[in-house]
Amino acid sequence: MDNFVFHNPTKIFFGKGQIEHLGKEIINYGKKVLFVTGGGSVKRIGLYDKVIEILKEEKCNVYELSGVEPNPRLSTVKKGIEICKSEGIEVVLAVGGGSVLDASKAIAAGAKYDGDVWDFYTRKATIEDALPLATVLTLAATGSEMNGNSVVTNWETKEKLGTNSIHIYPKFSILDPTYTYSVPRDQTVYGIVDIMAHVFEQYFSHTSNTPLQDQFCESVMRTVIDNSEAVLERPDDYDARSNILLSGTMALNNIIRMGMAGDWATHMIEHEVSAIYDIPHGGGLAIIFPNWMKYVLDEGIEKFKRYAIEVWKVDATGKTDKEIALEGIEKTREFFNRIGAPSRLKDYNIGDENIELMAEKVVKRRTVGQYKKLTKEDVKNILTMSL
Repeated sequence: MDNFVFHNPTKIFFGKGQIEHLGKEIINYGKKVLFVTGGGSVKRIGLYDKVIEILKEEKCNVYELSGVEPNPRLSTVKKGIEICKSEGIEVVLAVGGGSVLDASKAIAAGAKYDGDVWDFYTRKATIEDALPLATVLTLAATGSEMNGNSVVTNWETKEKLGTNSIHIYPKFSILDPTYTYSVPRDQTVYGIVDIMAHVFEQYFSHTSNTPLQDQFCESVMRTVIDNSEAVLERPDDYDARSNILLSGTMALNNIIRMGMAGDWATHMIEHEVSAIYDIPHGGGLAIIFPNWMKYVLDEGIEKFKRYAIEVWKVDATGKTDKEIALEGIEKTREFFNRIGAPSRLKDYNIGDENIELMAEKVVKRRTVGQYKKLTKEDVKNILTMSL
């Protein structure tokens, strides 16, 4: 186990009706509120009206930014920053899924920065301050409700990059599973894949002596698998929705990875695919991850064997370690297929025309991968496997 420092400052209100805490909590940070939303689902489920009612009861001055995209655009972030600076916004309230939260984190940081907010994503600057951020989550997926991560797409340069800072952790987040009932089936599927992928990125590690962390990861994965079909068959199953929602939070709030080095190569590869083709993040991960698994398998078969046995209950009798590991990878693909996730890039009409460009962009800025450090040629091979 590696040395580590753990600090997560986000306060979570989990469960039905927890929106009642919004008003009293948010006025601890200010009354001039930027209310950020996505494509309109918050209005369809009545959450928009409820939030406005609560903010008015607390005599808040509310400014709005709607229409945040599924892969949030830098241009939209800059609109939010402009509102914050011109109106003297004191607190940002993100109501929606991970994209809304990611954009809001960028806005909160950019509002306190004199330069271009894109500097944080290209590593030209680090986040030193940010407006307070509060969130009300409507989709189980990214874990942004309890971490300091933000991913934004610069559509002009076709770059999708991330940043991280303690300053953009939400001050508090409200997680009511009933707000996820109306999430469309495909978005529910993409969220499930994203949760699993976040755990994969941390679980497949060469760090030794991590039995507790490994079991944390396996527990989250099994919980997602055990509840996925229930939420797809019965969208208003409160217990199943609760388990998926909490799994999404736990998958990326840094608890399960304490003392372990993660990989994150698959996310870096997918970001370049969706930066060019604007595909759903979870869809891209479903396509790429099993191929990454096969490609890096020989770097550490033992962990993949454990994964197959502990997560998928593969019967090891009479099989070699590699056969067991490959069966676990195949069960991963079968699971993604069973819930309706895509399996090939051609499912999004993507061919090999940009493989060279995407591979070059993946390796451009930093080391790619820990389980196996990937070269440009490695990335090309994984993308080719994914066609």
